[in-house]
Amino acid sequence: MNSRLVLLHGWGATADDLEPLGRSLANAMDHSMEVMALEAPHLHPQPPGRQWYGLFPADWDAVPSAIEALQRRLQTISSQGAPMGRTVLLGFSQGGAMALHCGCNLPIAGVISCSGYPHPDWQPPAHHPHVLAMHGLQDTIVPPNALDAIAERLQPDRCRTITFENGHTIPEEMMQPLASFLNQILAGS
Repeated sequence: MNSRLVLLHGWGATADDLEPLGRSLANAMDHSMEVMALEAPHLHPQPPGRQWYGLFPADWDAVPSAIEALQRRLQTISSQGAPMGRTVLLGFSQGGAMALHCGCNLPIAGVISCSGYPHPDWQPPAHHPHVLAMHGLQDTIVPPNALDAIAERLQPDRCRTITFENGHTIPEEMMQPLASFLNQILAGS
């Protein structure tokens, strides 16, 4: 059965930013997986970059409408091809925050947050998809303690955290844990 990996880029990037990662993960899968990189709807202050909502200053009031818009996009996408229950959201930085907030409220297979953070008012439901959250210990963009703040809000049996010795990035050594998580959660869905 097919599955889908939906990629959500970070603040100031574009959909193309995570496509190489998505292709590498698809090649490491035990089964067929479609990769889809979504583009944030708003222009970044320095085009051609994009943003899910304004960050400097942080426009937290825009988060609810950004989440609703992303949920609508995902529901439309799931009506074509792989169903919601075979979909995984992977987001980096601001995209990681969006993946957590949106994905934990949908009946999807899983959520991956790379160097992400929790939105201030985010309260995930008691029953949420499996989550893998990873963060670099030398991250100077999103503080590494954001990983603890994510884990504190999630059910311990449904959240795995990984730290690595690097900054605001997804290093090559994280490919194996990412692929393992994807294979594990999609095998059971």
